[in-house]
Amino acid sequence: MSIPTLTPASNSSKSILPATGSEGDVNKSVPYKVYSDTSSGLYDTTFLSGAANQVTYVYRKLGGDVLDIELNVASVYASYEEAVLEYSYILNIHQANNTLASYLGHSTASFDDNGQLKSTGDTTLSSSLDGKHVSLKYPKFDFGYARRASEAAGAEVGVGRGSVEYSASVDLDTGTQDYDLQAAVLSASISQSGSLFFGKVGKKKIIVNQVFYKTPQSMWRFFGYYGGLNVVGNLHNYGQFSDNSSFEIIPAWQNKLQSMAFEDAIYTRMSHFSFELKNNKLRLFPKPYSGGPTRIWFKFSIPTDPFIGAGDDESIDGINNMNTLPFANLPYRSINAIGKQWIRRFALSLSKEILGQIRSKFATIPIPGESVTLNGSALISEAREEQSALREELKTTLAEMTYVKLAESDSALMESTKKIQESIPLTVFVG
Repeated sequence: MSIPTLTPASNSSKSILPATGSEGDVNKSVPYKVYSDTSSGLYDTTFLSGAANQVTYVYRKLGGDVLDIELNVASVYASYEEAVLEYSYILNIHQANNTLASYLGHSTASFDDNGQLKSTGDTTLSSSLDGKHVSLKYPKFDFGYARRASEAAGAEVGVGRGSVEYSASVDLDTGTQDYDLQAAVLSASISQSGSLFFGKVGKKKIIVNQVFYKTPQSMWRFFGYYGGLNVVGNLHNYGQFSDNSSFEIIPAWQNKLQSMAFEDAIYTRMSHFSFELKNNKLRLFPKPYSGGPTRIWFKFSIPTDPFIGAGDDESIDGINNMNTLPFANLPYRSINAIGKQWIRRFALSLSKEILGQIRSKFATIPIPGESVTLNGSALISEAREEQSALREELKTTLAEMTYVKLAESDSALMESTKKIQESIPLTVFVG
């Protein structure tokens, strides 16, 4: 029996990377089509040419002129897109670290599945933060978050814009000694739409600041009940006041001290009633009686929370962390030569990893009288090390370019300049 003569159909790999790529094949080969699809807001023809040129770059770097590169162009195009998205990701992380404090509370806008901003009804990239692609903006620093926190702290001690005091009243019933002020305010906040505190109480416990059974008349605050015993003037007794009364000219601070003293006196020596307040439940002494006061007034405040917005400040409903920053993928046209070179190198390492995966399917290939050992594992290891090094290189570079670091550099430069100037003799002493 004679040995048959075999005629192989092919003496090379089915897929061999060509020396050049084609812009027309890019879109159908990449998975996300962020920059290659004409319907995308980030469509860019320069990305298509960059991906096509990457084929030649990979072909030369991996020795395609000497050895077959078992890759197809689709893998190279996909690697290039991934490299651009990875660059965009790292840059956005860097910018988030730079600007989050300034964007807290701003609008989050809306995103599509690719993390791109969308306006209602179309795919146009947009943002309420002053135009498109806020990740490319330098934000104006404000202290909105710190301000809200300080206002809440100030409200606890009754100062600042966050401190708002309200007033209300409760009708007294003869013989009824106990009154629930919390319940009264809550009921009014629900039913009385005209009240200043309408809808603001909810489950919050109000803070009762003052209780009184008569609204003090303005003259009481300065002259007392019946006139001016040691009230106005330099602690002199003027007796009763009339329209032609005369007043001694005294310092304003003395009037202020007298006013404060009589404000306190109204609720101490001039009142026949007392009370105790526990858990916003008021107990009056003595019990209300016929012919006595029929109503009491009280002043109160509603606790504020810097993370619960007031009617005129909706900013706290916006950006609260890195995830809600309205950052889209970087426009390819906005990536400079530094970024594009990093992208080429990273895409090359991705292509190298894919090639390693392909060659690792078979560790060795038998040939007549011998076998060939492939370098798949070595390529994978080398590619992953390169990717890690490239990421670290970019992150390290960006870490030195944060706004804080730049401010520190400017400060150091100014200090150095100052020392230099101190060493320069004044011209008055020179010739």
